[in-house]
Amino acid sequence: MLLECGELALCTSIDKIPSLKPLETIRDLHLSTCQVLGVEPAVQAEVEQLLSNLQQLLIGISIMQDLTNRARDSLVSFGERMSTRIFASYLRQHGVPAQQFDAPEIGVTTTDDFGNADIIYEQTLPAVRAALRQQPGGPRQVQVVTGFLGKAMLSSAITTLGRGGSDLTATLIGAALELKEVQVWKDVDGVLTSDPRMVPNTLPVTELTYDEATELAFFGAQVLHPLAMQPAIRSESMDVRVKNSYNRQAAGTIISKSRDMRCSLVTSLVVKNNVTLVDIVSSRMLGQYGFLANVFEVFRANQVSVDVVATSEVSLSLSLDPKKSWSDGEVCRGNQVR
Repeated sequence: MLLECGELALCTSIDKIPSLKPLETIRDLHLSTCQVLGVEPAVQAEVEQLLSNLQQLLIGISIMQDLTNRARDSLVSFGERMSTRIFASYLRQHGVPAQQFDAPEIGVTTTDDFGNADIIYEQTLPAVRAALRQQPGGPRQVQVVTGFLGKAMLSSAITTLGRGGSDLTATLIGAALELKEVQVWKDVDGVLTSDPRMVPNTLPVTELTYDEATELAFFGAQVLHPLAMQPAIRSESMDVRVKNSYNRQAAGTIISKSRDMRCSLVTSLVVKNNVTLVDIVSSRMLGQYGFLANVFEVFRANQVSVDVVATSEVSLSLSLDPKKSWSDGEVCRGNQVR
């Protein structure tokens, strides 16, 4: 709905921005939620200020007639920033000490790749640790942090972490605070042996290693995004447990650095759709050096990501993921392998 506001702002005059239907819906939803939950007056004032800032951003988009990726990231951030404030206030109103934090303001630093920014761990981990660590013996509180947001290192603008950004934020905070375990709550009983929409009677996988979870996520498992495993891999000691919000008694899947593989034959089967397969056949490969280097230089020059590679003496087969490989539908135009 926030992005819909941005699209509509491109074709709406400045004076009509406040009456955009999705903007009115967003405003009514958040203000009525504040009333129903009985949030503190100061928090409601913050929510109203954020709604005003959102409207000003839409006016700017209307004036400039341009909806950049930077503006899109700023737009989608408003939902997280308002909802976390409301939730933290609700907890306090019910006797639970809680404090809200905006991830960009506690040191989550990223590249300036708006829409799919990468975390700069060397700066982020110590900053988040300093901002969120609670002193031993001091007052304890629930820390409510916005998900999937960061601050661009060069421009200091708000960025988003792309798909799986909320899971990544959770594991990032866990790694920064050197926690033993981070729990990620989903709508299934953990990582499953296959896709239940395709295979009946699937079962949860009780244990996975970091590498297994990353591979399964990368090649089609929808439960956890592969990027969410990066902080755990960096920490080498933090477990990630996938639990089911609708079945809290289920053990879920525990993901750790290592596990006993002696009795493991097949962990899980996954399917990845819309994969592009490229076959390269050439007798010039036979006994020659540098051929593969030339092939992959073409992909590198065109910023095309290669997933899987298989080779023989005279052929090379590889798969590409169009969603993250290229945007103009053309691969390696005008390039030849010499």
